[in-house]
Amino acid sequence: MPDRALIVVPTYNERDNVAEVVERFLAAAPEAELLFVDDNSPDGTGALLDEIAARDRRVHVLHRAGKLGLGTAYLEGFRWGMERGFDYLLEMDADFSHDPKYLPGMLARARAGADVVVGSRYVDGGGTENWGLSRKVISRGGSLYARTILGVKVRDLTSGFICWRRTALEAIDLGSIASNGYSFQIEMKYRALRAGLRVEELPIVFVDRRVGQSKMSRAIFMEALWVVWKLRLDRRDP
Repeated sequence: MPDRALIVVPTYNERDNVAEVVERFLAAAPEAELLFVDDNSPDGTGALLDEIAARDRRVHVLHRAGKLGLGTAYLEGFRWGMERGFDYLLEMDADFSHDPKYLPGMLARARAGADVVVGSRYVDGGGTENWGLSRKVISRGGSLYARTILGVKVRDLTSGFICWRRTALEAIDLGSIASNGYSFQIEMKYRALRAGLRVEELPIVFVDRRVGQSKMSRAIFMEALWVVWKLRLDRRDP
């Protein structure tokens, strides 16, 4: 049987754009399926997704009781996909900052042998659009801070546009992942590297969100600062 890919997309108040997400993501990767993990969106996102899923067998919806965090949404989505035999599991946002045109390239890299493919803003050919200077400084500085403390070479540790082989996720103890905010992406990549997995970066241009508001907060940013040190001092196996 051909391999199977699942795109995991957390949602919270994304009713205005999920129909276009389905259209654009599946047009770019028609062999893939979509799993939306909805945190009981007050705007009715979950109900609309149920309607879309009823019309398209490639669309699935996982409903959660409330706003439980981005990290746990991805972990639940990964487990859902792994239990159903998907070979590749991808992380993407629903705000169109992750351009689906990169999906074929990411899947091709994974099929060629990469365990983890990171959509990277900070390698040659990558970049950002419509970002202010302060956001650029915070993002680049955060990645440099994490890379320096953890001693790794992946340049975009905070990227949330990623393709994982199922075998890579199986090699990481997902139950031990403690981060749930901004630092979730750092911890997942670090554990992959500690497990000896092959992590490749694919250049992408990250466009500032078209819809919605940033989920970044001071508390989430501060969590990332101390979690990096916790990971550095905790040298146990992934």
